[in-house]
Amino acid sequence: MASADLSVILTDVILKQIIPLYTTDPFTKNLTLCGLIDCLTHAATDCSVWFTVAFTFDRFVAICCQKLKTKYCTWRTALVVIATICVLSSLKNIPWYFRYEVVYFFFIPLFCMVKLSYYSSPLWKAFDFLHRVTTPLLPFVLILLLNGLTVRYILLASRARRRLRGNGDRENHKDAEMENRRKSIILLFSISASFILLWMTQAVYTIHERVTLNYIFDRLPFVKDRLPFVIAYIGPMLQLLSSCSNTCIYVVTQSKVREELKNVFTYPFVLIVQLVT
Repeated sequence: MASADLSVILTDVILKQIIPLYTTDPFTKNLTLCGLIDCLTHAATDCSVWFTVAFTFDRFVAICCQKLKTKYCTWRTALVVIATICVLSSLKNIPWYFRYEVVYFFFIPLFCMVKLSYYSSPLWKAFDFLHRVTTPLLPFVLILLLNGLTVRYILLASRARRRLRGNGDRENHKDAEMENRRKSIILLFSISASFILLWMTQAVYTIHERVTLNYIFDRLPFVKDRLPFVIAYIGPMLQLLSSCSNTCIYVVTQSKVREELKNVFTYPFVLIVQLVT
């Protein structure tokens, strides 16, 4: 997940957004480069999203399916899942390479532009529909379903544990297992809410864009007072933020990671105290 999120930052933020914005080198307007960067960007985004789904499924199996846990939650299975997601994401996004054309001014390439056929061709419409279903609509459903089933299992197991422990025992002793389950529920809801809320703006705008065919018009300067103009730029920003939020949430909620971060921040002060004394 962390590697895929880093790939999104490298491809979508640096290669696709920052470098073309701050350079006049005609090489950055090369048609091959535009298509290649688009393929890499979509592939990295797909990997980031589906690694989140795979991790959610892994947690579901580890918590709810004890018999399957010993067979599925292994290093070999993780390797197969990671390789499969990477290969399928790469193959699925190859068509993005062919959606650009270069705009010239006296044989000087100015910029790459999406072909008009991208908005009118039935093949492109079918491909775009498949792309939007697989990222992010299907992950929305899977993450909500898996996290819902996991939370339901945790709640049922917690009720059974309370009945076994008894009311008096529960009041006199803090149940560490119940506390861990409560943290797991908070983590699952945080992941679901973060992923869906950060992706929702871009998903809704993309549907609006395909229905109204206002991809270019919504971005023209004289329509800056219109809501679609703002959403057209806010949506991708929130989507890119989603690429790192889930990894941060998973990492920060781990007690060992928090302890190591605490050691990193306190080590300089400890070292100074040791040198002084």
